[in-house]
Amino acid sequence: MAHYTPAETGDSPQEPSEKQAWPEPRTAWYAVSVFAIALMFAFLDRGIMTLLVEPIKADLQLSDFQISLLLGFALVVFNAFVAVPASRFVDIWPRNIIITVGIAFWSTMTALCGMAQNFWQLFMFRMGIGVGEIVHGPATYSMMADFFPREKLPRAIAVLQLGFIGGLGASLLLGAFVIQMLLGIDNVRVPGTDFVIRNWQLVFIIVGLPGLLVAALMMTVPEPPRRGRIMTQMKKPLPLRTVLKYLFTHWRLYAPQFFGLAIAAIESSGVRAWQPVFFQRTYDWSAQKTGLFLGTAFIIAAPIGLWLATWLTEHYAKTRDDANLRVVAIAYTLSPILAISGPLMPNPWLALLCASGAFLIGIGGAVPQNAALQSVTPNEMRGQVTALYLFIFSVIGGGIGPSFIALFTDYVIGDEMLLRYALSVSAAIMMPIAAWIMWSGVKHYGTAIAAVKIREQTEGA
Repeated sequence: MAHYTPAETGDSPQEPSEKQAWPEPRTAWYAVSVFAIALMFAFLDRGIMTLLVEPIKADLQLSDFQISLLLGFALVVFNAFVAVPASRFVDIWPRNIIITVGIAFWSTMTALCGMAQNFWQLFMFRMGIGVGEIVHGPATYSMMADFFPREKLPRAIAVLQLGFIGGLGASLLLGAFVIQMLLGIDNVRVPGTDFVIRNWQLVFIIVGLPGLLVAALMMTVPEPPRRGRIMTQMKKPLPLRTVLKYLFTHWRLYAPQFFGLAIAAIESSGVRAWQPVFFQRTYDWSAQKTGLFLGTAFIIAAPIGLWLATWLTEHYAKTRDDANLRVVAIAYTLSPILAISGPLMPNPWLALLCASGAFLIGIGGAVPQNAALQSVTPNEMRGQVTALYLFIFSVIGGGIGPSFIALFTDYVIGDEMLLRYALSVSAAIMMPIAAWIMWSGVKHYGTAIAAVKIREQTEGA
């Protein structure tokens, strides 16, 4: 892999940061636990709305397409303009402070969703959630790579993914519990005004405000020393054009990871947004029953997927430099079988079994996928490169996925009760393409990791 020189940044060289001692394991794993809690609340705040689709549609008189905008596009529209520029500061500013501010902001926006009285107010507050999360991912993964050596990073990311699981599971289980709790409560009218807070709005307030405590907890995580730089000690963010030049120079390494993720994210984001609604419409399950069984199934399946993926990655890593991306490609190859067939099952229990299996494989693939990117990206670019990576996941996947399914339901099938076919077709189109793209990058990724190992040995890592 090509290295950039001090002349390109105007700074002075520094000794290789790999010679620094790694943080104490206790400190590193404490940081991961807090990251996981923060990630759980991020996906809880994002995902709680999937159980509230029907009452929101009824109260605000919305179409499936408008709901899809709230589920996906509203969360990512702001990212399209500021995510990558903002991430430049992840590479020079204290990342723990950046994450803290983000958590506090998106939690406040979630609570404010409980005050929305129409589509556009709800859209703006949902957009605020996305704004708060803009640099959360880049800052978190950048810190993770400075807390753990490359060979231990997949396991650490597997633990981090427990936060993702917790967020999805909590959005379903906690959502089901809160909805049940609020069933007998009448709408709340603010005294002296016409302002009404409906039952579903109380759910947003209840799940949003505790995030402020998580923001305070994040302040206890120390900022680790930066390592893995190939240039200099920087005093200002690396120009985006330099990062893009680096990515284009190494396009065979990065293009499969980026584009494979983009295609897969359209399918996975669409499923996350519409799967609870699918069980309600297709099998006549209530929101509470859907949340209970779907959340429980995911919480059981996901740790198994994380363990299997971590074990397989570490097994391959003993003999192969391409271990991380190879396991991702395997996951992308297997998951379509269940993702396509699940929505077509004749009863909800078989559909739930398929959904659990697809989630098990998908969440397992996310572990080496994130580790792969961090392992080959120079430290001074990690924030921006990760932001570009997550931009693709969020803006392309999160922005297009829910609307792709809604458009198919509204304008191709023409019947919202046939949502199952939109979910199945989405998986049949997207996942085989994503698998082919990811396999095309496995060889080049292995070559890049071999080069990184040689550089570390030369520098005395």
